[in-house]
Amino acid sequence: MKQELIKAAVIGDPIEHSLSPKIHNYFLRKYQINGQYKAIKVTKEDFEKEVKQLIKNGYRGFNITIPHKEAAIKLCDHLSQTARLIGAVNTISILDNGNIFGHNSDAQGFIDNLKYYDKNLLFKNKTAFVIGAGGGARAVIYALINENIKKLVITNRNEFKAQKLIEEFKDFAKSKNCQIELLPKDRFEKEMIDCDILVNTTSLGMLNCNKLSINLINLPKSSIVNDIVYNPLMTDLLKMAQNNGSKIITGIGMLVFQALIGFEIWFGKKAEFEDNLIKELIQF
Repeated sequence: MKQELIKAAVIGDPIEHSLSPKIHNYFLRKYQINGQYKAIKVTKEDFEKEVKQLIKNGYRGFNITIPHKEAAIKLCDHLSQTARLIGAVNTISILDNGNIFGHNSDAQGFIDNLKYYDKNLLFKNKTAFVIGAGGGARAVIYALINENIKKLVITNRNEFKAQKLIEEFKDFAKSKNCQIELLPKDRFEKEMIDCDILVNTTSLGMLNCNKLSINLINLPKSSIVNDIVYNPLMTDLLKMAQNNGSKIITGIGMLVFQALIGFEIWFGKKAEFEDNLIKELIQF
């Protein structure tokens, strides 16, 4: 008997640039699963109505991307602790009773990417420096605290937004004995001498976006530098870090690792990360 078609999609606006269909369809082919995964453009105004219609049309779940990650929370009947603490949903699954379950796989995708490219990486007793205070920062900060990082140092152009973020994570950080503080850019650069892991979570440095202006003169060579931007793959930050002698990790792996979580939820198969897929993706 032929397996029923399992349908999933990524929803956002704009959506044409999304690499998610390439990732999911790669694994659907590999594991010979009767499934489809599409990119669907949905505007802010139509978000709730369109999601409900897609569910009626038999969709098993969705990835949620810009600008809907926060609005998606309101649609969910249930939320994972991760989604609740991060304050954003990027993975939705439709339960058998029709209820909507919201999760955030960005945090785990970020950690899995770092661990894949640095097998010996331990977070305990380390200090991480994080640039940004948006949705990406929230996932990264949650993930690092959850991995028992000792200290988090954050900088952001909008210090009020960063302070609000710190306030929201204060209790979680305290429960994990993690110190978290905000520094203006000049002090952030100066104190980078204590940095073990540096992460850019902003869109600065992305194709058609403004450049990220940061001085890495005080960054230790022993540090790891990760940019969650993946287009271009080698951002200016990663080039500077490489010239500094630091270990660099690109953002494309995070995209794949977070996708694998949704893939298992919807299609019922645990897919393994593959370097071959990365080679296909970086040709965009």
